[in-house]
Amino acid sequence: MSGLARHIEGAGAFLLAIIWISPLVFAFWAAFHTTSDAVNFNLAAPWTLDNFRTAWAGAPWLKYFINTFLLVTIVLIGQFFLTTLAGFAFAKLDFPGKNLVFILVLMQLFILPEVLIVENYAMISRLGLFDTILGVGMPYMASAFGIFLMRQAFKSVPIELHEAARIEGCGLLGIIWRVYVPLAKPTYLAYALISVSTHWNNFLWPLIVTNSPDTRPLTVGLSIFGAPENGVDISVISAATMMTVAPLLLAFLLFQRQFVQAFLRAGIK
Repeated sequence: MSGLARHIEGAGAFLLAIIWISPLVFAFWAAFHTTSDAVNFNLAAPWTLDNFRTAWAGAPWLKYFINTFLLVTIVLIGQFFLTTLAGFAFAKLDFPGKNLVFILVLMQLFILPEVLIVENYAMISRLGLFDTILGVGMPYMASAFGIFLMRQAFKSVPIELHEAARIEGCGLLGIIWRVYVPLAKPTYLAYALISVSTHWNNFLWPLIVTNSPDTRPLTVGLSIFGAPENGVDISVISAATMMTVAPLLLAFLLFQRQFVQAFLRAGIK
């Protein structure tokens, strides 16, 4: 009976994987075929790159890529700085109300970012950062999940290394940089993949806070490119979609082992 249950679970997992990946497979198929061949699943149809040429010529994709790269980089740098300091404080320092503050930080995980859009919009406008890349990324630089992940990573560092660095004359920031940061590199890599993929795919907030192609990221550019008033061509839109997601897929394939190991070390299974 247990063997049958395992087979059923395996078949169910395989079916869910097929359902989950099928839209991406269809987008890949449609991107390299004409619309009629893609819709009719003509397996004998020739493959073509014309859809990518048409898509690339239809929008300022290079500018969108640059904007998105700058956005995820700015957000990631801010998150690394803030989550490192906060994670170290919650893992190794003692201060009044530490557990209460940590609980309040974790409560951020239960609040959807969409709930705070109005307040974030008002704050960005008051700071004069509307329609800027910094304005798009600023609300996401303090991450409760990142703080939790760094806290878990830093708690696993032996206190003896901390004390040895202190005896050698390192200050608190020196200890963090020379002891804790190097030992948490797998965690930083895994969190970087999550952060980059999240903000690479973020759509609603950039749509609200950007008005021009000079600051528009890929997701907003793709939505405008695929708008009905611009004409709907499944193959061309699929080609644009594949261009948008290709960097993320490549990054995950290159770093998937470190991605999984970091979460296992953090105690997330």
